[in-house]
Amino acid sequence: MDDQEPAAPDTAQLAQTLERVHDADVADALNAIEPHAAARVLAALPFDLAVRAVNQPELDHRAHLFEHLPIEKAVALMRAMSADQRADVFRELPQRIGARLLTAFDAGTRESLQSLLVYPRTTAGGIMTTEHVEAPATWTVERTLGQIRAGGYPRRPVYAVYVLDPLDRRLIHVVTLRELVLADPSRTLMEVGDSHPPITVNAWTDREEAARLIAKYDLLAVPVVDDRGHLLGIVTVDDVIDAMIKEQTEDVHKLGGVEELDEPYTKVSFGTMIRKRGGWLCALFLSEMLTATAMQHFEGALSRAIVLTLFIPLIMSSGGNSGSQATSLIIRALALRDLRLKDWFRVALRELPTGIALGTILGAIGIVRIVAWQLLGFFDYGAHWFLIALAVGLALVGVVTFGSLAGSMLPFVLRRLGFDPASASAPFVATLVDVTGLVIYFSVAYAVLRGTLL
Repeated sequence: MDDQEPAAPDTAQLAQTLERVHDADVADALNAIEPHAAARVLAALPFDLAVRAVNQPELDHRAHLFEHLPIEKAVALMRAMSADQRADVFRELPQRIGARLLTAFDAGTRESLQSLLVYPRTTAGGIMTTEHVEAPATWTVERTLGQIRAGGYPRRPVYAVYVLDPLDRRLIHVVTLRELVLADPSRTLMEVGDSHPPITVNAWTDREEAARLIAKYDLLAVPVVDDRGHLLGIVTVDDVIDAMIKEQTEDVHKLGGVEELDEPYTKVSFGTMIRKRGGWLCALFLSEMLTATAMQHFEGALSRAIVLTLFIPLIMSSGGNSGSQATSLIIRALALRDLRLKDWFRVALRELPTGIALGTILGAIGIVRIVAWQLLGFFDYGAHWFLIALAVGLALVGVVTFGSLAGSMLPFVLRRLGFDPASASAPFVATLVDVTGLVIYFSVAYAVLRGTLL
């Protein structure tokens, strides 16, 4: 970490300007400058504004900012941050700096931080905050409201009061802030709100499941409990939104055949871009070599019927497109829990006739195109032009059907093996269908044209 440096005139001026804008806009302004300069601006801001700025998940390179801050300033900001955001930043810090900060924290902050770092980012525990409002079931509404006012809860999201059993401290009830404010002050917390059991998640629950529950039950936060029902923290709707944006970004990158980019596109270095994209491209290139192997196997047929090569791009692209369509639909359905692993057979039974129907449509269009070009004199496909058209049409039915079936089954296979279904990227599916598409095409052509061109 850098020693304290006097703020340059432009730094002080920028800090003064940022005092009048929204916290999110402060984060945008800091994103626009280099981390070492942004750290100086951050240090020059009023402390409360600086805390709100570093609490913004949209602030890029937060860990880099703390690397450039004086140790005293970094510790003060870390202590004042919300628990979940503090854990996010700490995960990205270099080990030596993290250890230095950890020893400077008070025991309470250190314990809270270490309890959150146990959980991966992809779990509910990894995105929860330990700052929430809880109260024993015996408390009245008036006492609870008084405690909230007295405590101030400057960083705690007061979406609800989490009611605990006064004996074993288990979570037994949830009272929303609206219900609390409108309730009779003399009532106990157990007498306020709905009587249904609280909607909860385990700390190791996937964050996507937490997001699904928040959406399904229209919650502002979902409590996180341990195996004995003790409240560990809450996952708030804003944290879920941030996590889902990251999740969707990662899935989109995977679907495009790219490793996840950890930074905005414009800030990714040249070397990182090559590394993130090169691995996938090399893997896909090696897979595409199977296509060349398949074509070598049918070299004799191609030499006798060169006209068949005209339709290879048509066949391969149609199969790849149908496979990519099916894969995208199934990945989305699995993510939304519309489908489960046990539904694979039902999906196969649906995609098989769908593929046949789509292949028939494309096959008919292919036949009409070849016949039209032959009869109108645009191109001469030879004496056996109609058999060529028939071979192309039948091959399209087979290739599109296989593409739809393979594309729909691949996400199930990956999920069953424990991988992210989004890894079934469109390029990967297209590569798979390319190889099989060639085999189907030349097999159909051989069966139709045997004794004529072949």
